[in-house]
Amino acid sequence: MLLHIVARGRIGRSPEAELVDRYLKRIAWPTRLSELPDRGGREPDRPAQGRRVLLDEKGEMLGSAAFAATLGRWRDDGVREARFLIGAADGFGDGERAEADLLLSFGRATWPHLLARAMLAEQLFRATSILANHPYHREG
Repeated sequence: MLLHIVARGRIGRSPEAELVDRYLKRIAWPTRLSELPDRGGREPDRPAQGRRVLLDEKGEMLGSAAFAATLGRWRDDGVREARFLIGAADGFGDGERAEADLLLSFGRATWPHLLARAMLAEQLFRATSILANHPYHREG
């Protein structure tokens, strides 16, 4: 299953970009990162068997094991792509939220978009590590 991050804004060459790249390279599953301008631009077409996840402050706060279980269930159900969207500064509208398969929150705090990308990349690495029984994740 492809793990596809679609983010508004350009990350450029920055410490956050290096961190995102470091985690994405560690993931054994196929990954893709697409950047859209802050305004305009079009989300790439989704495959028929895809799931759409919006990072949103109104979303569910899943623990790492529950997040991994969700990805594992989608993979086992034949989902071809899990797409993770990081919106612009104003986030997503109610219509976009209603169309999502999952609203995911990293807590009630507001996070800069560049850090949200890094946190998502790390959680994707952690989830795939959990599913592979790799010792990276330590639950305690």
